[in-house]
Order: sequence, then C-alpha cells, then structure tokens
Amino acid sequence: MTQLESARAGVTTSQMASVAAAESRDPEFIRSGVAEGTIVVPANRLHEISSVCGVGAGLRTKVNANIGSSPDRAILEEELAKLRAACEAGADAVMDLSIGGDIDLIRKEVLDSSNVPVGSVPLYDAAVKAVESGKSVVEMTAGEMVAAFEKHARDGMDFFVVHCGVTRESVERLRTEGRLAQIVSRGGAFVVEWMVYNKAENPLYERFDEILGIAKEYDVTLSLGDGLRPGCLADATDRGQVQELIIQGELADKARAAGVQVMIEGPGHMPLDQIEMNVMLEKRICKGAPFYVLGPLVTDVALGYDHISAAIGGAIAAAAGADFLCYVTPAEHLALPTVQDVKAGVIATRIAAHAGDVAKGVPGARDWDDSLAAHRRARRWDEQMELAIDPETARQYRSGSMPTVEDVCTMCGKYCSMKGVEELL
Repeated sequence: MTQLESARAGVTTSQMASVAAAESRDPEFIRSGVAEGTIVVPANRLHEISSVCGVGAGLRTKVNANIGSSPDRAILEEELAKLRAACEAGADAVMDLSIGGDIDLIRKEVLDSSNVPVGSVPLYDAAVKAVESGKSVVEMTAGEMVAAFEKHARDGMDFFVVHCGVTRESVERLRTEGRLAQIVSRGGAFVVEWMVYNKAENPLYERFDEILGIAKEYDVTLSLGDGLRPGCLADATDRGQVQELIIQGELADKARAAGVQVMIEGPGHMPLDQIEMNVMLEKRICKGAPFYVLGPLVTDVALGYDHISAAIGGAIAAAAGADFLCYVTPAEHLALPTVQDVKAGVIATRIAAHAGDVAKGVPGARDWDDSLAAHRRARRWDEQMELAIDPETARQYRSGSMPTVEDVCTMCGKYCSMKGVEELL
C-alpha cells in the first residue's frame, strides 16, 4: 500500500512515525493528516533516506532547495557540492532540475547522495532527450513524456512535478486577458509550446491516469505544477493562474481517490496584499492539500537580492498556512546559482519558514526564540551561537570583532543596555 492507503487503513507506517518524532507530534496526528490529504510524506518505496519529511497542516513549514545543471554549466561535482550545502544549511528537500550535461548521471548521483527527499520534473528530461535526438521540444510524443515519469519513479524520486493544470482552456484565458510577463515556468512553457504547435490538449492532462498509476506503483508524491504562475507582480492572481488552480483542485481529488499523495504548487511573484488570499484560495479549492510556493517574491526590482524578496513573501505565506517554501537564491533571474548562493537561499528561506511557524503556533517554534533570548540576556555567547539558524556565520561575526569587555559585543561595548539594566535591577 502507499502511504495514503496505509493511513486510510489505520496503519501508521515507519515513515509516519519518523515524521511524528521529528515534529514532536502524536503518530496518530500524522496518520490522520495523511489519510485526509492535508499532510504528505514523500517517500518513494525504492529510495531510502535518513531524514523523512512531512509536509502539511500542523507541521513545521518545510524548505526545498532547487539544484541542477544547465546547458551552459553542467559539472557533476558542483551539483553534488550544492546538494551538500543545501542539506548542511537545513533544507528539508531538494529538487534536481538538471537540463545540461549527463542529466541521468546527475540525477542518479543526487539520489544516491541525498539524505533528504528528492524531487524532479520528468518533463525536463523528456524535452532534453528530444532535443538531443535532433527533434525540438514540440516534437516530443505523449508516450515519451509519460515514459520520463516512469523512469524517474523507477530511479527513486520521492516527488515529482506534473504540469497537468495547463490546459487549452486555461491558456485561452491567459491569452484573452493578456499578461505582462507571459509564461515564466519552464515546464509550463514546454507544455504551451507543444499544445499550440500540435493543436492538441496537454497530454499530461489527458494521460493523468497513467501518471497516477506510475506514482502509485512507486509511492511517488505528486506536486501539481504551476505552469501559469505569475512571473511579475502585474500578473498575480489573474484568470490563467486561477483557472489552473481550479484544475489542480480537481486533479488532486483524482489523485487522492487513486491512493496517491498530492501537493499543490503556487506563485510566484505577488504583491504583499494578495498572498494571504491566495493561500486561503488554494486551501479552499484543493481541500486542504499542502501548498508549495516559490517565494512568493514581493517585488520585481530586487535583482541580486531576490532571496530577500522571496523570504518576505515566504514568511507571509507560511503564516497564512503555506506548508512548503521553495527557496530563491541571490542569483534568481540572473544566473545559475553557485554553492554560496544555495546556502544563502536556504538560510533566507528557513528564516521565513520559522517566522511563519511562530505566527501560526507550530509546537516548539517559539521555544527556539525564547531560548536564544534568554542566553542573549545572560550574554552567554557560545550558547547563542549554537542556537543561531546559521551558527557558522554568527561565529564569524563574533570572532571577527571581539570587544574589550568580554561579555558584551562591539556594537555597544561598555554601554551594553542588557548588562547595565541587569546590574541595576
């Protein structure tokens, strides 16, 4: 049985038990959430990992880090270094989005080396293989697309993205309304190009039952992709995006009925005042399915600092009920991220996720802050470093500017407010 089928049968699997222990939750809480579809536990039956991850209602907001090669830079060792950096920085999952070099080898090595769940976009694989064989993306066959899902499931992917909500109807709504940034999703663009060229419906939508069969066989969690996500503030919450969400909700029902776990992907770029409403909309239309958002980025002008823009939106989304934040790095919109960019993206997104957890009362979230605050008041510096979200960077700042008075810092020195008040009170 799949995780979902087991949960519905009243069985708490070892993976559910591991999530319960990590979240300090009763195992029955996890089993019940999986059974209802409000929690997913991505765990391909062929992929053994040490850090099983639960995503959904009542759990800590999780962070995903995208890695992967490009046609201009495809170095296996570099991608594995990014994987290590992401895991060391605290990412809960990674996705291999490789589209350059030996993508089969990169995928295998990432899966073998990762201690967290791994996701992918099989459509990328099909597109790259089509181009390598001398065809264009629009000349892919529906069979080749579905075969890529089978291959990734068999390789051990714990979750994968399916761009099946991009239909001719949703594209027509996008076309008639008009968009400033058009389509920014790579998978969404592949699907739209294919549909327009072939004058046919999205084969991933038409053959969704086949993909469900593959996912069920290997117990792969589906991530229903947001191919029409807004790529700038002007396009947020438009008809194309909302139409795709409606289709995602319908397909989520089909996935659950088939015993397959499912989560929903969302925006994207979005003004601050629309984020909470979008989270509420997804939860309503998709019946509480875990919501996986990219950012959202709250401004379009933060080039080089998009990890900060995304963290602002991610904190608001998490506080409103989003369950899974996909990181954004400083290189977003500019270049393939480096190892250092990966760490910066994960840390920024973890800050956003934790801020959201404090706001929505996730058990234990506030305790972390209160513990550090107590050590800060007592000026116990080693203990503060241990509790920091990025201990290495915190220690570098401390050791790089040591005060003349040992128990304070160089910001205030002998005029330290906490020390002065403590001595008086």
